[in-house]
Amino acid sequence: MGAYILRRILLMIPTLFGVMAISFAVVQFAPGGPVEQVISKLTGQGGDSTERISGGGGEGGMTNFDAAAISSSKYRGAQGLDPEFIAKLEKQFGFDKPPLERFFMMLWNYARFDFGKSYFRDISVLDLILEKMPVSISIGLWVTLLSYLISIPLGIRKAVKDGSSFDTWTSAVVIIGYAIPGFLFAILLMVLFAGGSFFDWFPLRGLTSDNWHELSWPARILDYFWHITLPLAALVLSAFATTTLLTKNSFLDEIRKQYVVTARAKGLSERRVLYGHVFRNAMLIVIAGFPGAFISAFFTGSLLIENIFSLDGLGLLGYKSILDRDYPVVFANLYIFSLIGLFVSLLSDLMYTWVDPRIDFERRDV
Repeated sequence: MGAYILRRILLMIPTLFGVMAISFAVVQFAPGGPVEQVISKLTGQGGDSTERISGGGGEGGMTNFDAAAISSSKYRGAQGLDPEFIAKLEKQFGFDKPPLERFFMMLWNYARFDFGKSYFRDISVLDLILEKMPVSISIGLWVTLLSYLISIPLGIRKAVKDGSSFDTWTSAVVIIGYAIPGFLFAILLMVLFAGGSFFDWFPLRGLTSDNWHELSWPARILDYFWHITLPLAALVLSAFATTTLLTKNSFLDEIRKQYVVTARAKGLSERRVLYGHVFRNAMLIVIAGFPGAFISAFFTGSLLIENIFSLDGLGLLGYKSILDRDYPVVFANLYIFSLIGLFVSLLSDLMYTWVDPRIDFERRDV
């Protein structure tokens, strides 16, 4: 097992390199980079972005440019800006170096978990991610827990009652839940229960109220669940649907095997057969998939939901960073998420061996 784990860890290196290389290459051809963002703000809307740039830890004197100077810059909208000002912008953002040098410098820094500072925020990228992470972890944990608490009993019941009316109408509910996009259901919940056209029962944004720190501990807990109800409902809908069908199919496969027939022939009760023999084998794939389910809810699932409900987590941070072309935040998010995803994939495989010791990846046929 040690050799298998070592191989998997070593394979993470070229995988991470490929992910970062492709993403970096795509960014080089994407229009509207950080330099263009600053230029468009300065030439179109005034000094708003000047403040943001000077606060981002750049060099001084950035706003002193001759508006009458004509620039032959490669950046769209740079006509009329001093070429020296454009050069200072490029140096501040690191674009004065060749792309290949910037890429390998980024990889070297990331290997040491040095993600630099945000272009437009006066804070290090790592501190910014750590600041937003508790919100996303909170959502991911609750979604994963609720989806498993709902889907495992429901999936087992559907397998036992396979073909019955209960199985039919619950399957319809599950399929509809799986088919409805989470963000669309979130909007529907907002319209119905968050002060839209019907009821005003839940808040529209945030995980806590403005006066949360002034509340007692029981009131804080209630306030937290009051805010998180609609986002969780939107995320759990598709999550529990997938796990329910997976649980049902796993149990159906096991129930039809010969050892179940033998156990029943010995006179064991149906409950003893189901939970004493079938459960461990059937739940192998479901339990082993727990880390992946959590990461899915933690990162990908909450992206749109965080934006819809204005939850200040990693999903909202990533979305705003892409819009602002805040590349240090974008690439740091990508690197950290990819790294965690690779380790979670390894952890899922290791959980197979923990749930069923008969599985040995070292002895499998290559």
